[in-house]
Amino acid sequence: MKAYFLFSSKMSFIIGTIFYLSLSIFHLSGDAYDPVDVFSINCGSLGNSTDEGNRIWTGDINSELLLATEKASVAASALKQSPSANKIPYTTARLSYSNFTYSFPVTPGQKFIRLYFYPTSYEQGFDRSKAFFTVTSGIFTLLKDFNASLTADADDDPLHTIFREYIIYIDDGQRLNLTFSPSTIQSDLYAFINGMEILSLPNNQFYTDSQNQGMKFLGSISFYSIANNSALKTEYRLNLGGDVISPRDDTGLLRSWENDKKYVRTSSALPVDYGTDIKLSFTQVPNYTAPDTVYRTARSMGRNETLNKISNLTWEFSVDSGFDYMLRLHFCELIPDITQLSDRVFYIHIDDKLAEDHADVLQCSQQKGVPVYRDYAVPIFGNVKKYNLSLKLHPNPDIRKTAYFDAFLNGLEIFRISDPLSNSLAGPNPDPLSPTQVTPFMFRQPIQHSNKSKIMIICITIAGTGFFIILLFLIACFFNRQEKKVKDNESGEGLSVLPSCICRHFSIAEIRVATKDFNERFIIGNGGFGNVYKGFIDNASTPVAIKRLKQGSQQGAQEFITEIKILSQLRHLHLVSLIGFCNDENEMILVYEFVARGTLRDYLSSKNSQPLSWKQRLNICIGVAQGLDYLHTGAKYNIIHRDIKSTNILLDEQWVAKVSDFGFSKIGPSGISRSHISRVIKGSFGYLDPDYYTRQRLTLKSDVYAFGVVLLEVLCGLPPLLHTMDKSKICLAEWAQKCYREGIIDKMEDPFLKGIIVPECLKKFSEIAMNCLDDDGNQRPSMNEVVWGLEFAMQLQENGEQLDQFSSKVEVMERGGIGEEDNDDMSSSSLVVMFSDFNNSGVSMDSSASGERSSGNKETEIS
Repeated sequence: MKAYFLFSSKMSFIIGTIFYLSLSIFHLSGDAYDPVDVFSINCGSLGNSTDEGNRIWTGDINSELLLATEKASVAASALKQSPSANKIPYTTARLSYSNFTYSFPVTPGQKFIRLYFYPTSYEQGFDRSKAFFTVTSGIFTLLKDFNASLTADADDDPLHTIFREYIIYIDDGQRLNLTFSPSTIQSDLYAFINGMEILSLPNNQFYTDSQNQGMKFLGSISFYSIANNSALKTEYRLNLGGDVISPRDDTGLLRSWENDKKYVRTSSALPVDYGTDIKLSFTQVPNYTAPDTVYRTARSMGRNETLNKISNLTWEFSVDSGFDYMLRLHFCELIPDITQLSDRVFYIHIDDKLAEDHADVLQCSQQKGVPVYRDYAVPIFGNVKKYNLSLKLHPNPDIRKTAYFDAFLNGLEIFRISDPLSNSLAGPNPDPLSPTQVTPFMFRQPIQHSNKSKIMIICITIAGTGFFIILLFLIACFFNRQEKKVKDNESGEGLSVLPSCICRHFSIAEIRVATKDFNERFIIGNGGFGNVYKGFIDNASTPVAIKRLKQGSQQGAQEFITEIKILSQLRHLHLVSLIGFCNDENEMILVYEFVARGTLRDYLSSKNSQPLSWKQRLNICIGVAQGLDYLHTGAKYNIIHRDIKSTNILLDEQWVAKVSDFGFSKIGPSGISRSHISRVIKGSFGYLDPDYYTRQRLTLKSDVYAFGVVLLEVLCGLPPLLHTMDKSKICLAEWAQKCYREGIIDKMEDPFLKGIIVPECLKKFSEIAMNCLDDDGNQRPSMNEVVWGLEFAMQLQENGEQLDQFSSKVEVMERGGIGEEDNDDMSSSSLVVMFSDFNNSGVSMDSSASGERSSGNKETEIS
């Protein structure tokens, strides 16, 4: 209550208090939240005013909240006002050619700051085109060189009102200050404000609780927390599928909720209104999170399963690039027919990044009628003015029994997060509508010129600038060439051999922009070599993986050169493509294509809630084998990878496997007389070829052995080494060989695969793995033979599944469960064809090999 004591009139405090108490009685969601601090300022006015929604606004004339003197700022009325604009607070404004500040005494905690602008011309000569200014609050820049006129003109409404909402945290003992500063580009610019609101927020409404690990950070393995030293800007707040919700009908937080019609991109999307029959129960989130109306309406795909299989429920939102964004998705399951978990499950993609692959609202809420929300953070890289941020929902096709093959969303809020380096939330102004429109930023001096003089000045400026740039370029090239010569002389082979003609060379500045200066939140992997970051290049249009090798390592430098020399000459579907490199400022950085789903190991771990199916695993193995076969026989030279393991096999969005990490790779033996090369041992324990490990004889078959271990990982779901008391089970390869000899290899199956693998397929698959693990490298198959064998195993699996389906149908027929028409379809001829196909597939009942099993959390690299 003491927040009001500085107002010039005690009556304004009494009226304001009565008004906000009445709001808590009137709004639809019940007594949700009663803010401690409430300021509504009608700038440029005197006394109290009431807007069309019966809200009380207090004038700032003679108010002690305004720290600037009367000479520094003036109050003025708008010369022209649109009929669609509210009179309060848009009729009057506070304007100044110098800085002015409002200072609010508030309690500590989160605060809404709402700013209202009306881009028109005002009394006393304030022309709308000259309003360029910056707004700051403490360390945060809310607006930078902002011009409301350009914003309104870009919306095709010159008299459009502008509203901005921010969220900041105020520490104990601080005042909330708002400073308006005219831009200094020229002398006749001014700052203005029509109205402002300061409102307390509940604890942890948007900032991350200290007990919470944070929200998902899409494109990263880490979580994202919003600390008190961050600020937010509200971009969108939508009641999906419903009507606009006014501040009066909010939950005490005085928010406006917009309709989503102009953002939805799915023509078949349906608005849904569930009515008021089911009472909402706020057991998972506070009742001030959103109004009841938000949770009782939704945007849905509908029940057209055929259409839903080929389409998404999609929205697009224009945002400024170069910031991180937080999206809050509001859900409430109200359909009566949905009673069980997995009745409605769907994917959530944000900016084409997978946020959820098993979104089940009923599972989150535990019962119907319980509102929930989920927060996600996503980075938007680049320097383009506007970027289309997409949100896409799609039914999960992997859920076999789904009552509703559908996706839905009730409400959505999108917030911009302040830049951690500059503490800025400010974006650029829109471009002027036409090239002939001259703004104060186009010229440093407000000098009048004739058209010919202007053209002459522009031409001279362009010519002079062009000449200067060319000169700088030539000088830079000269010094770069000299520096390169020195480096080459110092390092012998050095970096001069890097194939820049076919492999892109990035500057360190480009890499820093792509990774936001190596921000730890963008780390998606790490190892002995250093960290791997996700970044975006080419104006944020291309996602990439950026591997930053540790500085000062001679071994690292050699591996850096090796990987560039080898990968730059290779292009194959199942090999990770190298895009480029950077070797500026003593950095060794490799830039690869981004492979979205991470490593194969991640999806074989028991910690993964959705392990890969058996056919997915087979397809991945076939892909890796094809990639290795290309390395061994398809490239210009025979290339030995030397570090094949499940963590070096990446999976893209379509589950296509790609072999990565070529730092240990070597050109293989050439010539009839050579079958191996002698090398210092490098690789990872658990995958090392015994022949290579004991005799330092590196051959193409060393990769075959390592791939055999990967096959066992795929079958068993276990890593190559296990810390176990049973010494016979420490090494996966030895354990599997023992089980294979004893005829119990099926006992090693991943529990998730029990009863799924066709016995003939298992027999062939384990036979291939055992042959790859033969102690005698000469007896191991080539990768071409492995590819053939795995494709055959896939055929056996598919034939076995068909036979199982056929057998179940025959069983139903025998029980009289199929009508005469179906009986005709299942004729004896179809039975003959099916068995014929199976027999012609070449199933071999012979098997010879050896095998074994164990597990470990982490393999050790040898160097």
